[in-house]
Amino acid sequence: MPHDSSPASEPVALTLSVPPRAARGLTADLVRPVSADPGVEVLDLALDDEAVSEFLVRIVHGDSGFVARADSGERALAGVAATVAALCGEDIRAALGAPDIRFLAGLKPPAVEAFREVLLAIETREVAAVTAALAPLGG
Repeated sequence: MPHDSSPASEPVALTLSVPPRAARGLTADLVRPVSADPGVEVLDLALDDEAVSEFLVRIVHGDSGFVARADSGERALAGVAATVAALCGEDIRAALGAPDIRFLAGLKPPAVEAFREVLLAIETREVAAVTAALAPLGG
């Protein structure tokens, strides 16, 4: 039986890695119409600030996210700000009363991902108005 005397080919070094996931924007695809059963807890942003704060303190330290419901863009923006404040250990009521749009728009991708894992969606009957109110956050 003939023997192949050609030298063995050298191994080629490969670097295998998972391609980075495209960064999601803070509010990209966050707003949707009200659903009959969102499958997770629902926070009605029409509740008073204390009830919203209590809910957020509890949910951000849990294992699942939630869906917020808002009737206005102003309250949806407040809900986004309050959720970020809860995650950062900041004053939730202050964020509800005066959302810091500049701060929210400047969040880094890891903070955005943490936020999106908690606030899964904002449901509303006013999708266009709520989406427009959140536009300054950069989508």
